[in-house]
Amino acid sequence: MNWAHLASQSASVVEQAIFATALFCFVVVLLRNAIGLGQLLVATWVFATRIEPSEGARDLWTRYADLALPVTVIAPAFNEELSIVDSTKALLALEYPEHEVIVVNDGSTDATLDRLITAFDMEEFHRIQVADLQVTAIRKTYRSRRYGNLLVVDKDNGRKADAANAGIGFARTPLVCVIDADSIVEPDSLLRASEPFMHDDGRLVAVGGAIRVANGSRVEGGSLQEIRISRDFIPQFQVCEYLRAFLTARVANAHTNTLMLISGAFGLFRRSDLIEMGGYRHDTVGEDLELVTHIHRHMREKKRPYRIAFVPDIVCWTEAPASLEGLANQRARWQQGALETLSFHRRMIGNPRYGRIGMLALPQMILEDLLGPPAELIGYVLIPLAVLLGILDPMAALVFFFVSVVFGCGLSVGTLALEEHQLRRTPTAKDLLRIGWAAIVENFGYRQLNLWYRLKGVKRYLKSDSTWAAVPREGFNA
Repeated sequence: MNWAHLASQSASVVEQAIFATALFCFVVVLLRNAIGLGQLLVATWVFATRIEPSEGARDLWTRYADLALPVTVIAPAFNEELSIVDSTKALLALEYPEHEVIVVNDGSTDATLDRLITAFDMEEFHRIQVADLQVTAIRKTYRSRRYGNLLVVDKDNGRKADAANAGIGFARTPLVCVIDADSIVEPDSLLRASEPFMHDDGRLVAVGGAIRVANGSRVEGGSLQEIRISRDFIPQFQVCEYLRAFLTARVANAHTNTLMLISGAFGLFRRSDLIEMGGYRHDTVGEDLELVTHIHRHMREKKRPYRIAFVPDIVCWTEAPASLEGLANQRARWQQGALETLSFHRRMIGNPRYGRIGMLALPQMILEDLLGPPAELIGYVLIPLAVLLGILDPMAALVFFFVSVVFGCGLSVGTLALEEHQLRRTPTAKDLLRIGWAAIVENFGYRQLNLWYRLKGVKRYLKSDSTWAAVPREGFNA
């Protein structure tokens, strides 16, 4: 037996495997960034061609907003005793002609319910639940003696999806708005989000809105008093991420009718459609992504014309994780939720029956959420190794670095430029420079760390780990 020949063949096979894997990683990263560039260009075109209403027109819209459909704001709350009173007051103060607020106490173990009862003079009140969508038991319902449009539902713990379903069942309005109880909703957010329903021909099912990071801003009484950019690196990096997600990706996807996600922090839905679908799914940690995917599937299987809209204006501010622990838990949960959604609706993938959702949107999710994270991480290790072994030309490593890192910097800076030109919600030039710096620096370490956290989400999915990975909160003014 010629051992030298066998060794040579084995080495050749290994080299071929390394080369093939490196090429695969490069192609995946290239495709992901190409999609990002395409989204940025589409979003730029959308903003450039939209008709911006004048201040007079905005005032007219506010004055004659009685044409808007009634809305029920549903706020699931779990252990929110420190902020629940201020948050509820802010929801009651929203600029809208007819809206009800339903706070769902999802089995809190602190004084959340007691604070609500005391602050708003709540009394026990019986209301028939039209649709029994939740899986846990309803304990009691309360109505405020001071505010006729405030209802509190006390139920056993079942997590946000279950709490939202309970609220949907108790709502009486054509539209429901599901939010996070600890988010800060802009005073005119309901007006902005409901406007597409005023021009609707019966096809509009849901509307999402832009979410921004509130860390570092001054918050009083559940309202945003002054926009500031956090001095901490981790929230700064997430400002860039949120801009890319909401200002480019979702604007572009909504324009091409491939919007797959309406943030759980703020979403406006036609209540009858949610009830017909059975509400939010309980057995997933990514209930917001799964719901929108389910809407697409439901409507296409029913062969009903529909659309899902997105409002690029800011409607809500949220507290982003300020620590690596919180960031890790959040990103792992997001990754797990994406994989669960792909699994639940796998029959849609590549299926012409589901149109551009099955042929474009879901394959894009596979590329970005399933293949993207491991491919990019492996590429950072394997491509330099292949160069050192002489399998690849050094230029290949340079090109990969350009595609994965330098190109990423360009996308982030381009998105920031779009935001400054169109929305101008960055308060000062100093803050703008701070975000610009973060848009570049995030590609050197932070981005790669996020990829690792997402791989942890893959592990959670494979283990069928349904425990809720909590995100520690420090408060908006921390």
